[in-house]
Amino acid sequence: MAGDLLRLTVLGSATPYPSVDNPCSGYLVSHGGTRVWVDAGSGTLAPLQRHARLDELDAIWISHLHADHSADLLTAYYGALYADVRLTAPIPLYGPPGIADRLAHFLTNSAVRSPVESAFAVHELHDGHQVSVGALTLTSRAVDHGIPAFALRVTAGGRSLVYSGDTAPCAGLTGLAEGCDVLLCEADSAERPADGDQVHHTPEDAGDTAGAARAGRLIVTHVGRSLTPEQAVARAATRFGGPVVHAAPGAVFPIG
Repeated sequence: MAGDLLRLTVLGSATPYPSVDNPCSGYLVSHGGTRVWVDAGSGTLAPLQRHARLDELDAIWISHLHADHSADLLTAYYGALYADVRLTAPIPLYGPPGIADRLAHFLTNSAVRSPVESAFAVHELHDGHQVSVGALTLTSRAVDHGIPAFALRVTAGGRSLVYSGDTAPCAGLTGLAEGCDVLLCEADSAERPADGDQVHHTPEDAGDTAGAARAGRLIVTHVGRSLTPEQAVARAATRFGGPVVHAAPGAVFPIG
């Protein structure tokens, strides 16, 4: 049945700020009745509500704490506690170390710390972290982004989706993505840096990572402002022989 497929819904894929018609990085991953909000970049809470209310989420997973991947947790906090949402329990939130204090520092307006744990049941990620959320198994691996950052493998019903988060090409991502059905990989950079550490993929890097991991399909996302989605897809396809598409906002990808 279609509802039993592992499914990726793109809420937004822009960087480093939303465009008129594309929020920042955010995705809904679902299987059957299980729904996980993966990255909460600026503007993604709005399209999320086309598919699920905050009190219908089974979990939230955050790759790293840059605003274009996490800023809508702030408005989600107000929605969860002070509006029309009625939580029966805090929403499980999986994110990098320090995520609870980062939210609290922003949200606190007096000497009393904002009760972020009333909205979110916070679980800090580590390399190799694994948890079952309803029908989904979530496995996280540390990746190379210059700050604590993680990639995610989601499995359900014999199918698998891997999301790079933000990272330079690295063994952690390639190993996590080994044999996956779909690799959702960032392609932020038009070129590798001439000096300094690399912290993002180019489209060619995304194609190489997909090929090295023997992924079934590549979806490029988080395409930088100096590239068009069409350019990113074409460049990635020069290095990967499987299907390559762009994570257009609103797109839904059944996996399986």
